[in-house]
Amino acid sequence: MNFGATILDAEGTRLSPEEKAFFRDVNPFGFILFARNIETPDQIRALCDDFRETVGREAPITIDQEGGRVQRLRAPIWREWMPPLTHVEQAGDHAERAMYLRYRLIADELRALGIDSNCAPMVDVAVSETHDFLKNRCYGYDPETVSQLGRAVAQGMLDGGVLPVLKHIPGHGRATLDSHYDLPHVSADPALLDITDFTPFRALNDLPMGMTAHLVYDEIDSLPATVSPKMMGVIREQMGFEGLIMTDDISMKALKGDLGELSKAAIEAGCDVILHCNGTLDERKQVAEAAGVMGDVAQRRAEAALAARHEPDSIDIEALEAELDRLMGGKVYG
Repeated sequence: MNFGATILDAEGTRLSPEEKAFFRDVNPFGFILFARNIETPDQIRALCDDFRETVGREAPITIDQEGGRVQRLRAPIWREWMPPLTHVEQAGDHAERAMYLRYRLIADELRALGIDSNCAPMVDVAVSETHDFLKNRCYGYDPETVSQLGRAVAQGMLDGGVLPVLKHIPGHGRATLDSHYDLPHVSADPALLDITDFTPFRALNDLPMGMTAHLVYDEIDSLPATVSPKMMGVIREQMGFEGLIMTDDISMKALKGDLGELSKAAIEAGCDVILHCNGTLDERKQVAEAAGVMGDVAQRRAEAALAARHEPDSIDIEALEAELDRLMGGKVYG
């Protein structure tokens, strides 16, 4: 049986009986965790077990653990990471290795909790106008550097048994509005976008999963990328990305309209999976019904993504921490 075309969340630190019955019925491809789902290591492991028990398989469980403002696991239990751009600037010439080590250590933290995916690398190319909600989450200002560091981030997680999610495809760096609240428009010429914003996604088009950007590229289509067949064509054909594509959170305020209609539009545009976060159980039911079950092409992409998940390689965590400390001049954590 094909997976449900959704990635869904939970309201609290354990699943309610109603949530368990719902997940059992709709069989979502995977799940995502937020700060409200996190208390202690034992509690997180139990919640991950709950998720997987409802669907009867080792469903992927993802999280946003970038560092800086966007990290769900925080001190004092877990490492507190500085923003990615600050980390890159602090590491200087050692940035590639330092980013690899950072995300290999993050992968170790995640796997210890039962989490086997992370919504990173974020390879949006920063510009001077990039909105503050995004800028210090970026890795740099030129596509070649961002591509190189994005690869290091992805490899650190893959080596740690964690599936990376490439975001925000096809590029969010020129956005001057926060898509959590507003719909950004980008007016740049497509030829310029192709050699700048699109470059890191093309360079990392072999990664198993990607996440869309909720913004409009005015010179390509009037629809937001997440619900735009034209932009999905750019992602698949121009960028050559063959992995599973999930939406960014379908309930973000950048997208206007009924959640069910938006979910259908995203699937029809070419997204494989609808990511829905921070809603009520009724809203999750609405999204799951609209998204339906994966088609055969999406299912093959989902299975290929899961096949990229493997047991972590054997490492000496203390040695990696010591190496990162040296590379960063003793200024590792936020």
